[in-house]
Order: sequence, then C-alpha cells, then structure tokens
Amino acid sequence: MNPAIVEKAARRVGRSPLLPAIGDADRVFERVLSGVGLMVVPWAFAASLVPSLLPRAPWLQGVASGVTVAVGYGLGAAAHALWRYLQIPGLKGRARSIALGLVIGVGMVLVLLSAWKFVGWQNDIRRIMGMESTSPTIWPVVIVVTLLVFTLFVLLARSLIVLARTVASWLGRRLSRRLSITLGVAAVLFLLWGLWTGVIVNGFFAGANAFFAPQDTTGTNSSNRPTAPERSGSPESLSPWEDLGQYGRFFVRGGPDVAELEALNGPGAKEPIRVFAGLQSADTVQGRADLVLEELKRTGAFDREVLVVATTTGMGYLDHRGTDPLEYLWNGDTAIAGVQYSYLPSWISMLADQDAVASTSRVVFETVHQYWSTLPSNDRPDLYLYGLSLGSRGVESVLSSISIVNAPVNGALMSGPPFVNPLHARLQAERDPGSPASLPIYEDGRTVRFANSEGGLERGGARWGPTRLVYLQYASDPTVFYSPNLAFREPDWLKEGQRGPDVAPTMEWFPFVTMWQVLLDMPAGTAVPAGFGHMYSSQDNLDSWAALTQPPGWGPGMRERLSTALPSD
Repeated sequence: MNPAIVEKAARRVGRSPLLPAIGDADRVFERVLSGVGLMVVPWAFAASLVPSLLPRAPWLQGVASGVTVAVGYGLGAAAHALWRYLQIPGLKGRARSIALGLVIGVGMVLVLLSAWKFVGWQNDIRRIMGMESTSPTIWPVVIVVTLLVFTLFVLLARSLIVLARTVASWLGRRLSRRLSITLGVAAVLFLLWGLWTGVIVNGFFAGANAFFAPQDTTGTNSSNRPTAPERSGSPESLSPWEDLGQYGRFFVRGGPDVAELEALNGPGAKEPIRVFAGLQSADTVQGRADLVLEELKRTGAFDREVLVVATTTGMGYLDHRGTDPLEYLWNGDTAIAGVQYSYLPSWISMLADQDAVASTSRVVFETVHQYWSTLPSNDRPDLYLYGLSLGSRGVESVLSSISIVNAPVNGALMSGPPFVNPLHARLQAERDPGSPASLPIYEDGRTVRFANSEGGLERGGARWGPTRLVYLQYASDPTVFYSPNLAFREPDWLKEGQRGPDVAPTMEWFPFVTMWQVLLDMPAGTAVPAGFGHMYSSQDNLDSWAALTQPPGWGPGMRERLSTALPSD
C-alpha cells in the first residue's frame, strides 16, 4: 500500500469530527490544515490587533485580522512545502519538541496579550479623536468575520493549488517532475496576472462606472435648484441643471448667500459665484472647459477679487468645508469653478482616474488661465487653485505646467494630498533637516508650507513669497501617509519626534502588517470627526485660505466670528 495513503489515514484516526486534521489538503473543501501554517496563525492574529492610524469598526477589524491570518497561514504552509521540496533536513526528537513548544507558546502569549490590550488600544485612538469608547462586546463580530475571511482565502488558495497541480500533472507526462511543477506554478501565476491586469481590474472599473453612472442623476428633479444668476444651473446659466451631475448640483446650490454673509460680515456682500460643468455638459474635456470659461465671463467672475479653479474628486465632489470658508473670508467677492471628470467615487477614482484628473485639470486651467492672463494685471482677480484628495493631484499637474511661468498663479491649497502625488512625495523626501515627516518644512517656507489642525503655516525662516502653496494634511490621514514601502521599512512619521499629534503613541511599525493596516484605514478615512483622518475641517481650511489670500481685516476677532458660522460636520 502507498505509504502516503497510510499516513493520511493514520492522522484521521481518533480526531474529533469537528476539528480539521493536520497535513496537506488534496481537495478544495477537505478539512485538513497545514501544521506549520497553524503555528503562524497566533503570531499573525496578534499582529493584526495592534493599533493603526484610525479606530476600526468590529467588522473592519475582522477583515483586517482575517486577511492577516490567512496571509500568515499561507506563508507558513508555503515555507513548509518549499522546505520539503528542497529536501532540507528538519529538527527531530527533543529539539523539534522544544522548537514547537516555543513557537506555539510565544504565539499564544502574544495573542492573549494583544487581545487583552486591543480594546484599550482602540479607545486610545478614539479619545484622541473625541469619539465614543468601544467595549469588549465587539469581540464576537471580530472573531466571526475573521474566521469567515480566513476560510474564504484558504479556499481560494486551495483552488489555485489544485489548478497548478492539474497543469503540472498534464506536463508531467512529457517533462520531469520538478520541471513540470515549476512550469505548472508559473502558468497559474501568469494566468492570475493576466486576469488581474486585463480582466479583473478593467472589469471592476467598467462595472463600477456602469453602477455609479445612474447615481449621477440624483437630484435632477429637485426644486431646490439655484435661482441666482451667479450660479450654474440657474435659468440664466449656459450649463443646464440636469447636466451638472449629482455633486455639481450639490455644489452650485450650496454655500452662503448675500443675506448670510451680511448678517456675519456687515453690508456690502456679494453673491458668491459658483460655476460647474458635469460630464453631460459637453462631449469633451475641452468642451467642458470652454463652457466653464463662458460661465465665468457671464457671471462677471473676472471682476471679483478672488478666482479659484478647483479640481474635484471622483464624481465631481467639492468639499463645502473647503469652499465655504473662502466665501466667508471675502464676503462673497469670489468665484469658484469646477469640472467633473468621472462617475466613480473617490476611493475608486484614486486608482482609475489619475490620468483623467491630471488631463482635465490642465485643460480647464489652461483655458481659464489663457483668458485671465490677457487681462490687465491690476484689474483682474487673484487666481488660486484648490483640490482635496485626488483633486490635489490635478492641482500638482497644473503647478508643473509650463503655461504658468509667464503669468503665475497667486497660490494653491491642497488638502489631504494622496500618496500618488509626485510633487508632494518629493517635497516630503527633500524636507529641511530636522523638520518632522508628519509636518515638513521645505526650503525654509519660501513657497510651500505645510499645515495641520494645530497650524504650522507660521513656520519657516524665509519670507513667504507672492506665490503661496499650502498642503493641509493630518498625520492620521492614511490617504496621505500610505506607501508600499511600509511593508519593509519603518516610516519617518512614526519615529520619535516626528509623529503627529493625532497619531496614537501606541502605534508601532511591523513589517507587512503596518502596510496592510494603513491601506485598510483608507476607506475609513471619512468615518471620523472633522479634524482627523481624511476629514479636513472648515476651521483648518479657513486658516489656510486666510494665509494664502490675505483678506483685509483678518485677525483673531474675524477668525472667531467666522468660525461660528462655518459647518462643523
């Protein structure tokens, strides 16, 4: 009889029908688990519980733990398989027993220690962010979701292994065993890569686009459309209400009106100008840019004190926490223009639309800038750029454009710049020695300055020049501080003296684990109070706009007065 069959039968004798056997599974749904893989599981589960940048909902912690445990289990099982494949001698007898006892024992101690501290770690982060505390009652959800995610990943991995074995078996009829195994694994990996890059990713983006496109019509029939001629979508507008998109409609009907501004700032307020072009407003990017320019001309935007060309995120969203403060600062003597470039929400758009946001930003800006630069320099508005999240990627593409050399902009505000921003990454890497990674100083603050919820724009020994660039970033924002390098290297922003005020002191770096946790924090970046994560507060935007545009009368009294009127959510 085959010794392998005898061994497999023996390991099943006397085991509980509820528990899996230890060994190698030959089928996808066989209740057999790798012993070495299971030894890694406690270590992986303990690592998954350590604190990250943001607090986690129980189900999200379950996902984090499930994936971490599945990866740890897979690495252990794969290492054991490779060990045997290379026929490397293993430990035997007493040495083997001692090694197993140490690995399992230390792993279990780590699990108990991490599980005991987990709720406290989460509440440390919640206290920093002013959120309600959590309790141990979250554990059932965490454990159930962890087991479900782990099981799903194990079944998926086994399906791929069975596929690789089938290919290797077919090749084994013609080739040597080792070569057939190598080629079988390579074939499956090549297939996965092809599916991922050519089918899964593109199919996901196409499906997401088809799913979210109908949502862009939300609010089309709303009776709350603007009536002021200074707004796109009004009866006088060249950009019809129905074509603005969901977030475009939200933008043009939002913000303060003359009555609200005068109640706060006194008489003399103007109706803030807000113009917008949606994806349905014109067939091409240039067509939408031309429409926005005509809307700016129609509304008298070039007679205002401040003109902002804003780059939207995803479906055309412009954050009211970033736009409203500017209009309060200047008592409505402002104009803000935006253009939609996608049907996708921001978290998908960050992956799919990097080229679209850059090209749209450049075309819109160059169209507006070309006209603006022909006006007398003493009789035209100051020109600024604004972008939140992926919108700041579009702003950076404009700042690197040669077209602004002869007639530069007055400044730019970039809030929550994502890790895909090349200029931001370079400025962070080349920051002045001694300045923290969470809030750098670059070239003594001559042109670029960084701010957070505690300020920072006053830093820098050099005089701030006529063109002012501001990066508003929170240290707890995973969209800003994520990097694939977190898998292999401790980031500077977690080191002593460089950690931001909103990052828990209990957060530490672990290889691979920190990268995965910060990546998982990104979708939850807006599920925290304003002033943390990816939620940039009205107050911090107000301070940033004031530093950029230098409005008349700005000071502590004006700041306190305006702060009472700004949205707090």
